[in-house]
Amino acid sequence: MKRNMMLGALIGLSSLGMSTAIYAADSMADKKVTAPQVNSALAKAVASEFRTADNKLRDQYRHPAETLAFFDVKPEQTVIELWPGGGWYAEILAPYLAEKGQYVAANFETKPAEENRQTAYYKSAGLKFEKWVSDNKASLGNVQFVTLDPPAKFSLGKDNSADHVLTFRNLHNWAMKGELEGVFKAAHDVLKVGGSLGIVEHRANIGMAAESGYMDQNQMVELANKYGFELTGSSEVNANPKDSKDYEKGVWTLPPRLALGDQDKQKYLDIGESDRMTIKFTKTAAK
Repeated sequence: MKRNMMLGALIGLSSLGMSTAIYAADSMADKKVTAPQVNSALAKAVASEFRTADNKLRDQYRHPAETLAFFDVKPEQTVIELWPGGGWYAEILAPYLAEKGQYVAANFETKPAEENRQTAYYKSAGLKFEKWVSDNKASLGNVQFVTLDPPAKFSLGKDNSADHVLTFRNLHNWAMKGELEGVFKAAHDVLKVGGSLGIVEHRANIGMAAESGYMDQNQMVELANKYGFELTGSSEVNANPKDSKDYEKGVWTLPPRLALGDQDKQKYLDIGESDRMTIKFTKTAAK
């Protein structure tokens, strides 16, 4: 699904106006933390029979319990997920937050001002997600929606209202459209002071373009700092040293997309899903 989001004008990270300076390895290492403990409510949500069997198969690559524990998501908090797509994480987060907290989906635009191939894709995916939420209200609780449709719609809700903004494997989509800075600013605006921005993204080697689907971790730290965030943690829970990142069709060569079809399929299945950064930023003050 992520591959289809690349329609339209694609531009590289240079459009962000960020320097190419690389953060010292020591400074990133200082922010690495030991594996946090997974609370019982989160463990229950991850193990729930509500989750589909296909989604659970991806846990070996995505480590949802450990990832959400690293982001320190608690069941009484307000959490905004940016572009939840098919609901892989929503299937865990919404039930986890249903009783005491609030899950907010920053969904695709489902009422586009103009119809084209790209807006039609977003509309279809967004409506499908909305229907899934409606059909499963008993498990998901009172899910709230906002529309994230850069550059027309960036607002994620009332300023200083959320405890966490989370995004999973989406940064490259916004970077290729020149909209990544706006997303970081919107996340900062909606978060409470002390709230956190949690990011999981395909991790690039130095010099790779966003069109590969991979993003430079140090550049993401630089961009977050620009918008008033402080790096407060990095984790290797979603790392994959088998990922060489030099594929004909970028990250989409690997599962689950397998863009080359049957060509060398077992080779890419053996590699598994991509090597991913897992990083947490804290809003330290109003910007």
